[in-house]
Formats: sequence, C-alpha cells, structure tokens
Amino acid sequence: MKFLLLSYTPAQSWDAETADVPGEEALAAFAAYQKFEAELRESGEFVLSEGLGHPAVTTTVRKVDDGVVATDGPFAELKEVLASFAIIECSSHERARDIVARMVDVLGEPMEIRPIMGDDFA
Repeated sequence: MKFLLLSYTPAQSWDAETADVPGEEALAAFAAYQKFEAELRESGEFVLSEGLGHPAVTTTVRKVDDGVVATDGPFAELKEVLASFAIIECSSHERARDIVARMVDVLGEPMEIRPIMGDDFA
C-alpha cells in the first residue's frame, strides 16, 4: 500500500530558513533524515520525496460564479506551511505510522499520512 506523507513547518520558521543559510540544527536534522531515507531505500519502502517551493510562489486555482480564477499566493493566511512530501510503499498503515514517527522525531515538525488510492487501496 502506498502512503503520501505531508510535512508541515511553521510559516515563521519557513521564512527565517529561506531568508538565510540554514543553521547547524537544521543541517543536522536534514543529515539524520537523509540517513533514515537511505534505510527506507534499502528496505524498498521509499518511493519519492521532494521539498516544495515557498508559499509566496504558490498559485491557487478555484471555481467562482463566473468560471475559474487563478490567484498568486496561498488561498489563506497560513500558520503552518506544507514544506515537503514523500511517498512510501509499505505493508500497512501501522508501518507507515512507525516510519513517520521516526521522521517526526528527527525533523521535529508534524506530518500527515494519507493513503494513496490505487489498485491495492482497501
């Protein structure tokens, strides 16, 4: 079963980190995450992971009475920012929780787990 993992960071932290060079703490957390990601690659559970662009370069597309409108920036003022995503493939939701618990422990930011609807979706 595949799971989409959504990683969030406080908007204030995002702005501070993107404005300057990342601090030692952030670099250490990223190095620990890369090591853990290597373990998931070895186990065959890692599918994909990508960081996302800053919310300021977001485009929101929504339906309105007159049709469809695209606007620059996020739809609402954000306190937390969707910073990255990963896709894993593992045997169960419980295993996905175990994997995400380790990621959250390393990175310190909340994550969301969503099953990906596919042929093996139950």
